[in-house]
Amino acid sequence: MSLQSVHPVLDAVTRRIIQRSAPYRASYLARIEAARQKGVHRGALACTNLAHGFAAFPANDKLMLKQVKAPSVAIVSAYNDMLSAHQPFEHFPHIIKEAVRAAGAVAQFAGGTPAMCDGVTQGQPGMELSLFSRDAIAMATAIALSHNMFDAAVYLGVCDKIVPGLLIGALHFGHLPAVFIPAGPMTTGISNAEKAKTRQLYAQGKVGREALLESESQSYHSAGTCTFYGTANSNQMLMEVMGLHLPGTAFITPGTPLRDALTAAAARRAVEISEQGGTYIPVGRVVDEKSIANAIVALLATGGSTNHTLHLVAMARAAGIVIDWNDFDELSGVVPLLARIYPNGDADVNHFHAAGGTGFVIRELLDAGLLHDDVTTILGQGLRAHCTEPFLEGDSVVWRPAAEKSGDDKVLRTASEPFSPDGGLRLMSGNLGRAVIKVSAVKPQHRIVEAPAIVFNSQEELMEAYKAGQLDRDFVAVVRYQGPRANGMPELHAMTPALANLQDAGRRVALVTDGRMSGASGKVPAAIHVSPEVLAGGPLGKVRTGDVIRLDAETGTLQALVPQEEWDRRDIEAADLSASQVGMGRELFALFRNGVSAAEEGAATFGLPPALHLPEEQHNTLATPQAVNYSDEDSLITRQ
Repeated sequence: MSLQSVHPVLDAVTRRIIQRSAPYRASYLARIEAARQKGVHRGALACTNLAHGFAAFPANDKLMLKQVKAPSVAIVSAYNDMLSAHQPFEHFPHIIKEAVRAAGAVAQFAGGTPAMCDGVTQGQPGMELSLFSRDAIAMATAIALSHNMFDAAVYLGVCDKIVPGLLIGALHFGHLPAVFIPAGPMTTGISNAEKAKTRQLYAQGKVGREALLESESQSYHSAGTCTFYGTANSNQMLMEVMGLHLPGTAFITPGTPLRDALTAAAARRAVEISEQGGTYIPVGRVVDEKSIANAIVALLATGGSTNHTLHLVAMARAAGIVIDWNDFDELSGVVPLLARIYPNGDADVNHFHAAGGTGFVIRELLDAGLLHDDVTTILGQGLRAHCTEPFLEGDSVVWRPAAEKSGDDKVLRTASEPFSPDGGLRLMSGNLGRAVIKVSAVKPQHRIVEAPAIVFNSQEELMEAYKAGQLDRDFVAVVRYQGPRANGMPELHAMTPALANLQDAGRRVALVTDGRMSGASGKVPAAIHVSPEVLAGGPLGKVRTGDVIRLDAETGTLQALVPQEEWDRRDIEAADLSASQVGMGRELFALFRNGVSAAEEGAATFGLPPALHLPEEQHNTLATPQAVNYSDEDSLITRQ
């Protein structure tokens, strides 16, 4: 599989990932091959085990399961009816079961996973469980699949930690085919600009809580994903470009005939790609080094969430693939920004989809040599089959080529005329450690800040200082002890309106933290995920209020301008973290806090597969699976 047709930087980064990952990837592939069974998986169960597995099923389905001939599809769902994005999943299992039954197989609801909402827990104690919920979801997925009853699986999830957790769990059962089924975004409410303005007015005390709640309710108003381009919708873009969705399904609104038809089509595809379906495509082969590189590119090209500098790393590691922030940074230098979706613009994801959507982006990047086409997807071989958009013809779904031209060049552009020549994500480094910054929403005049530090040990401390009028000056907010070991690495968006107000008032402000932000990080320069975190000995703990900090997003500099001798003498200041260890269930996650890896390693509680000791010359040949040739008949795409 030649890499020569792609951009030289993508080529070089991918080769580096393959080389770096080789011993772990080889171990992973050996493990999933060992787990593969030629017959249906439940055929390995003893009679008592099997009887337990279908005891409650309807007679006809029970007969099929008893005969041990037809495949069984697991349904793993993150449904709950508090999360607007996940509420539509209530009705999906029925659609899936009917579609699978019509395809001559059986679907069983294998298990549910937790699904918490960062929008609800933002600025609340529960947010300290959010990042770790990803690994809890992966564990719940493994429990759902542990019965060994299944030959393929469909995964129902949308939001921030849910899709990464589901995929991590799925990859630990990498011998099973996997199809991810989204619920789609809610319809468009009030404009994102109007919503952001009301938040800033509330932070200034110019409007009350009633006005703020009314504004938020008009924005988040119905079933479906929030419509801004944060982590949830970045997840959906990544599932598309990694070939784990049916093409163009990410941003079809729930409760529509097309959404239901796509759910049924996805369920049928899960049957078709099972071992018994004739086109065996295990998820552990779909997610490989090239698809991970493609995911990084798509994230950069669309201005997606910085949370994926954690989640993509963790997802890759689950498949024996090692990536780091250098890979993001190097690709960001050559990947153009093709989309302006809030908070990087005014449009929402519905507007983006109407302008051309995911199929348009994938085609533009492929044509520019910035994506690998020679990957395996759930359709078979080749990413170009995903440069399409679904439509209904009668009761059936057909796919047509993506729009040739953008429907709105203020929202979506070609690779030859992008919004920016680079992807807007930077690696920051210096004597404060390594961090990432998203500059696609930060105006050029705000990308370099050199100002005295004001040190805080929580975002609540910063907000108290803001409300007391103590921050009306140029400064760099250093918010420390916010890493995964300290308190679970909560998102810190409660500070965003206050810092934006100060910037709008002409103050030069920036944020540096070992905590987390997301795709909604906004217009204030923020060096985030600083690693190592302070609790792990990170030098951010040496900063004192008054130290001049230089944050230069153009050169990637993150430096405390302190004489070296003085810097070397300083100790890391301790903080009282007891409040983050108990209450709101936090004591249950002590094991996670104590065992979590660094942010650049995915902030994960699980490790890589054990490395196989390979001769150097075998690294490239064993790390990447051989191409599988699929016939045209295997593709779902109907071109009109």
